[in-house]
Amino acid sequence: MLLFLQGTMKCREYTLDSGIKIFLGKNAENNDELMKEYKGKENIILHTVKPGSPFCVIAKLNPTKQEIQEAAIICASKSQDYRDNKAGVSLHQFTGKDIKKSFWMKAGSWKLKNKPKVIKVKKQDIKIK
Repeated sequence: MLLFLQGTMKCREYTLDSGIKIFLGKNAENNDELMKEYKGKENIILHTVKPGSPFCVIAKLNPTKQEIQEAAIICASKSQDYRDNKAGVSLHQFTGKDIKKSFWMKAGSWKLKNKPKVIKVKKQDIKIK
């Protein structure tokens, strides 16, 4: 499924078991567009600790732990870390208020203002999903 935000951005869209939608970037440029859309907002955003992952935005304020974990599993499954290692994946959890981008940063790179929470996703959870 594709989502069109503000008429121009296409990103991957998934629906969690609870019915909540999540949005994932498709590449570095698409990740930038997605982060610009959610910069300054309170939505939960996930990204793998290692580079090479889509940014994943949960389109609900105050999602449950279960919704965050399910979104983390989907995000991990689309990461280069999982693709290359077929092992568990660690992700950072933060909000749009925690991100910033300097003009010199390459596409898809964003800086976190605060230390993020770390979520660990097990290999067997990724395989089940």
